[in-house]
Amino acid sequence: MNTLMNTLMTTTMAMHTDSLASDMALLGLMQLISPALPIGAFAWSQGLESAFELGWVRNEQELGEWLEGVLDDGLSRCELPVLARLQNGWAKGDSDGLARWNDWLHANRETAELSDEDTRLGLALMRLLTSLSLQPQTEQGHPRLPEEPGYVTVFAWAAHQRQVPVRQSLLGFAWGWLENQLAVACKAMPLGHTAAQRLNEQLRPRLVASVETALTLPDDQLGPILPGLALGSAQHETQYSRLFRS
Repeated sequence: MNTLMNTLMTTTMAMHTDSLASDMALLGLMQLISPALPIGAFAWSQGLESAFELGWVRNEQELGEWLEGVLDDGLSRCELPVLARLQNGWAKGDSDGLARWNDWLHANRETAELSDEDTRLGLALMRLLTSLSLQPQTEQGHPRLPEEPGYVTVFAWAAHQRQVPVRQSLLGFAWGWLENQLAVACKAMPLGHTAAQRLNEQLRPRLVASVETALTLPDDQLGPILPGLALGSAQHETQYSRLFRS
C-alpha cells in the first residue's frame, strides 16, 4: 500500500510540475505576442497601408482576401517555417545555422521598408529582453546571436528561452501578425472593430493551416511569393501622406 501511495504521489507531483511548466510557457508566449509589448510593432503595417492607398483593398471582403493571400504565399512559406528552424537552432546551439537563416530572411525582404521593419523590431525586442536579463549569453553556453538579428530570430530565442513548443510558437507568431494587421486596418481603412472580429473568426482556421504547411515544407520550397505586396511596399516609401512606417 505504501509503495502504491508513493507512486501515486510521485506521479501527481510530476504532472503538477509539467502543468506548471506548460502554463508558464503559455503565459510567456502571450507576453511575446501582446500588443502591449513595447517594441513599436504598432508603427508598421507590413505593406498593408500601401494596399489601402492604391485601392487594392477597399472593404472587409477584400481585406480578408488580402490577408489570406499573405498567409498562404507569405507567412506559411517564409516567416513561419524559418521561425521553426531558428527555434530548433537555438535549442541545438547551432550558431552557424542561426546566422544562415537570419541572413536568409534579410535577403527575402524585398524593399528597404520591410527590411528596416524586421531589423528595428528585432533590435527593440532584444533591448527589451536584455532589460529583463533574458538575452542569450555565450558564457552560459548559449549560441551566438547573429549580426543584425531580425525580429523572427529574436522571437525564436525568446520562445525557446520560455520553453514554448515550436508549433505553439508558430501559432502565436501568426496570431500576433493577424492582430497587428487588423489593428492597422481599423486605423487606416477604417475598419470597424466588429468587422475586425469577423475577420478574426474567419481567418483562425487559416492560421492553423498555415502552420501545418510551414511545418512540412522542405528548405528548397521556402520563399515568399508576394510580388504585389513588394510593389506596393516600394511605392509606400515615397507615399506623400501615411500613418505607418511600412
